[in-house]
Amino acid sequence: MIAIGNDHRGIELKREIEKYLQEKGIKYKDFGTNTEERVDYPIFASKVAKAIQKKECEIGILICGTGSGMMIVANKYKGIRCAQCYDEYTSKHAKAHNDCNIIAFGADDIKPSKAIECIRIFLGTSFEGGRHAERLKIIEDIENENMK
Repeated sequence: MIAIGNDHRGIELKREIEKYLQEKGIKYKDFGTNTEERVDYPIFASKVAKAIQKKECEIGILICGTGSGMMIVANKYKGIRCAQCYDEYTSKHAKAHNDCNIIAFGADDIKPSKAIECIRIFLGTSFEGGRHAERLKIIEDIENENMK
């Protein structure tokens, strides 16, 4: 199950992503927003991050104007690893090297076809482990020390 969250600037890109997921038979849960009225992106990024933490969803997709704000909020949650993706390389390595569980997009900066390609690559990539697992252990230790 994929969790999707967006602000008002990400609504059009979300609609295109949801069409893709529906066509592929991939289940998702939409955490909103579903309006073009101005909203505060931290609310929606928090909903997605909490759904991942609670294991209601396995993967998250966040969309705002730049992707940066959503990514910052998501990474405030223990156990969340969110990367802003904008091409095939960043999408592959977000999963392969960092075992990210959320990806973020800037709706102002990426075309729907490119975002969908990033999602396809992200979902099709496995975590490589090895030296990357050692680094994730260091990140986990930092979280445990600083997120009490």
